[in-house]
Order: sequence, then C-alpha cells, then structure tokens
Amino acid sequence: MKFYKNLYIGDTIKDSNKVKRKIKHHAKQLTVFVIMLASGDGQLEICHTMLLRQPYYRKKENAPFIIGIAGSYEEAVGLVCKITEEAVAEIGCADLKRYLFPEHYAIGKA
Repeated sequence: MKFYKNLYIGDTIKDSNKVKRKIKHHAKQLTVFVIMLASGDGQLEICHTMLLRQPYYRKKENAPFIIGIAGSYEEAVGLVCKITEEAVAEIGCADLKRYLFPEHYAIGKA
C-alpha cells in the first residue's frame, strides 16, 4: 500500500499518522474513507477502509495508491472536488493523474 507524497487529509481526521498506520495494518476503522487511484483510467475512486481488508488488496500487485483520507463519504467527495478544481486551475483539464504526477508526464515533453 502506497500513500501520495502530498496526501490530502480531511478536516475530521485528527491524527493522520495513526490513521495511515491502521490502514497499512488493515485495522478496523468504521468512519474512514480513502481516495485512491482508479485501476483503469486517470481518475480517482472513493472506498471505505473496510474494503481494503479484503484479501485482494493484500496482494502486492493489487495494493492501492492512496491519494487522500477522509472521515466520511461526504468529506471524501469534497476532497475529490478540491483536487479536481486544483487540476483544472493548474493544467486546464480534469486529468487528475497528470495533475498529481506531473514528473511522470514531463518526461515525454522534453
């Protein structure tokens, strides 16, 4: 499981390091949602941390890349909106993967 270097944290998350540790160790957290890269396209998806306890996500090749942590689904939606607004302001489109990882896309432009 990997975390984004500039992890987006919701306002209701008090101790983000504790929450991250619990996510890594698959501990139960009833009120925590994560924002992670979608497997197919350059967009994001929101899921409850209990979903990450499934055996599928414990395999290294299926480990999610977490972009943000929120204390409720509504807060997670707000974080995705914030990320999207930042992307549109910065690069002019909603290509979230290109916005979040500009160093990966800058290589092709050189």
